[in-house]
Amino acid sequence: MEIKRTDLPKAKDRTVTDAIGNEVTVPAEPKSVIGSYLEDDLVALGVTPVAQWSIQEGKGVQDYLQEYLKDVPTIDSALPYEAVSSFTPDLVLMSSASVVEGAKYDQYAKIAPTYVVAKENNNDWRTRLQTIGDVVGKKEEAEKVLADYDKKAEEAKGKIQESIKDESAAAIWLVSNQLFIVGENVSSGAVLYGDLGLKVPEVVKEISATATGNWSAISLEKLAQLDADHLFLINSDGEGAEVLKDSLWSNIPAVKNGNIYEYSPDSSWLYSGPIANTQIIDDVVESLVK
Repeated sequence: MEIKRTDLPKAKDRTVTDAIGNEVTVPAEPKSVIGSYLEDDLVALGVTPVAQWSIQEGKGVQDYLQEYLKDVPTIDSALPYEAVSSFTPDLVLMSSASVVEGAKYDQYAKIAPTYVVAKENNNDWRTRLQTIGDVVGKKEEAEKVLADYDKKAEEAKGKIQESIKDESAAAIWLVSNQLFIVGENVSSGAVLYGDLGLKVPEVVKEISATATGNWSAISLEKLAQLDADHLFLINSDGEGAEVLKDSLWSNIPAVKNGNIYEYSPDSSWLYSGPIANTQIIDDVVESLVK
């Protein structure tokens, strides 16, 4: 006898424990998910959220994801209760415990099952993806995303090493006339040095040892000591930035040698996740493999 799909037993709701100990009953197949600032993971898993993270009254969004989210309405990053409720979600994912501190968790839980993904924001995007995959019933998809990413990174690593041998690189962010450098094991630094095997400059090692965030402030004088052969610049200030006119900047070896690759803040370099990191790999290969 042929079994029709309607005859198959339906997956049941599950009770899972989140990062801060809440027992959450989640739908077997969530249909209306809000995961503010977790959209990268959701999209990679094939889940389109019902609302997407935004700031500045919806004007500021994660630009690098807009090819997937252009038709998805925005929700303020503060996640006002009324706004969350208006989307009638059947699952709300929170990135960290700080988002629901105080009595906030109970308020969100009244709207929909609310699952806190991690105790604190961290850079372990792989574990985050697996956790979200498990919660939304996409465990196998999460493993495939990771396997595909690792394969892509390994192939890119081989091409890069063949092209530039053991040359080093660093990523710099220019915003409000201030310079920041990414740490060795976080954000785009984890992609450059961990996934792609690029040599870590001494200045990056030194700053990473005491860094408290993904991006650490660095003076132009310190940057002048940067022993990087290649420089990836995320420029939030545009062409007229004063820093870029300074002779100290011009004399940085990578700048002097023309080995500087510039990206806008709309790119994925300031983010971390399967899609963001995949796009970073593509950028690095395009820049370094000739």
